[in-house]
Amino acid sequence: MFRRTFWFTAGAAAGVWATTKVNRKLKQLTPESLAAQAADKAIETGHKLKDFALDVRDGMVRREAELGGALGLQAPVDPDLPVQRHFAVEAAEPPANANTYRTLPCNSNNRNEDPDGVG
Repeated sequence: MFRRTFWFTAGAAAGVWATTKVNRKLKQLTPESLAAQAADKAIETGHKLKDFALDVRDGMVRREAELGGALGLQAPVDPDLPVQRHFAVEAAEPPANANTYRTLPCNSNNRNEDPDGVG
């Protein structure tokens, strides 16, 4: 009698577990869920690309400063020469929080972006 009760209970528990797993997987595969996952991945990738672009710009600024010092471009300027070029991007400090994303230091004329330049 106990043996039958044990196997009945084990079978019922396995059935509940399997049903729960299948329902969870079906919810993950709905079009809305797939679209939300794709949007989240796209936003995350966009932030990573933006951070990469900012790192490249920081490296360019540092390297231009090194080359300017090595070539003597930081010397006093002759008044007859054109005005010295200023760096468009200053070296930024790394973010304090790893989940904090930096913003690009330029204004865009893209009509599809927010007018305040955020995002």
